[in-house]
Amino acid sequence: MSRNQAYLNMLDASAKIQWNVAMMLEAKAVEAEKVRNWTLNHLHGHSFDDHENQLSKPITVHEQIIEVLEGITKLQTGLSSNLKAVLAPQEESNDSGGMGGMFGGGGFDLGDMEK
Repeated sequence: MSRNQAYLNMLDASAKIQWNVAMMLEAKAVEAEKVRNWTLNHLHGHSFDDHENQLSKPITVHEQIIEVLEGITKLQTGLSSNLKAVLAPQEESNDSGGMGGMFGGGGFDLGDMEK
């Protein structure tokens, strides 16, 4: 397998992962909307025994949301490092206008894909 083919496989896998993440986030958004609607219609101040309990339940939900966001952030950081490996310039001395070699001068050359 050529280097360019390996890079294309990495990009394809990255695109598939991004698609799956998007689908998971969409499902989470639908679920969150349902929970929001239920909460607005069914939970009131008198639904809880005391004020501490009233505050602890939403804090638990927020902690879970933060965990999901942290996991997605870690996933995106890993994908970003993979894309940097593909798009990084092969020679640091070749300056291409501060774009990190994305538009020529080293890195992944889309013109070599037919080889």
